[in-house]
Amino acid sequence: MASTDITTKAGPGHGGTVADFAGVEAGLDALDAVVTQRNSTAQTLRQKVLPPLLGVLLVLALWQAAYSLHVTSAYKLPSPLDVWRAAEDLWYQGTLFSIIWTSVWRGLSGFLVALVIGTPIGLLVSRVRPVRAAVGPVLSGLQSLPSVAWVPAAVIWLGINDSMMYAVILLGAVPSIANGLVAGIDQVPPLFLRAGRTIGATGLAGARHILLPAALPGYLAGLKQGWAFSWRSLMAAELVASSPDLGLGLGRFLENQREFSDMAGVLLGIILILFVGIAIELLVFTPVERRVLRNRGLLAAVK
Repeated sequence: MASTDITTKAGPGHGGTVADFAGVEAGLDALDAVVTQRNSTAQTLRQKVLPPLLGVLLVLALWQAAYSLHVTSAYKLPSPLDVWRAAEDLWYQGTLFSIIWTSVWRGLSGFLVALVIGTPIGLLVSRVRPVRAAVGPVLSGLQSLPSVAWVPAAVIWLGINDSMMYAVILLGAVPSIANGLVAGIDQVPPLFLRAGRTIGATGLAGARHILLPAALPGYLAGLKQGWAFSWRSLMAAELVASSPDLGLGLGRFLENQREFSDMAGVLLGIILILFVGIAIELLVFTPVERRVLRNRGLLAAVK
């Protein structure tokens, strides 16, 4: 911010005028400045890595304490070491990564298809009032419907195959993505839309250059929720549906261990499902969200 020249000299009764203006200008310049700070490796480890690591260690300690104190039978609550050995067995069999990848590939590809479908639906619902009045409540209702409720219908409609899996994912994820975009567009200041119309950005051009960029924070929140629904829908479908043609994913592995009464395998399946969900969140959505918020001045700039 350029400083304003002050030519008024201090006179009788106005001895602090120039100093006061200088102080105000300095304060405004400080507000206008962007402060960036580069965190050291030690700070990053202390702030980002250490807290979740301590949380995991605390959970493991409480788990081991419950096992050692015989809170329940070892059949119902195996030790962390038992679960680790179950993971080692899958590793030596060469099936650990194939089980994880089967589910991850289905989840991500289904989510991308839901993104392609849900985005135009969200745009249409947010901008066309009759469509919003007719379709908006349906989207909200579908979002609240448990994903597992779609599995029996999808099996009857499509059979036990990959198409059934993707149908369940889409029915779970598309409403969340569309509703997230609608919420984001509802928060766009009307001034942005008027400015877009002034420069001729209407229709698809306005949606691309005005609506979507302005609604991006809310849209990203919808995408995160859409991924969560995609992953949960897939796990529900894999738990219920079983066929050699589907391969062995995490949900099916979890159900197989339940049928074998192998509690260590059941807990391993739960941990792997949780791990994949957290990994996608941290590796994909969190960096994108931080960048968007930082570019909009909503997050302290950290380089």
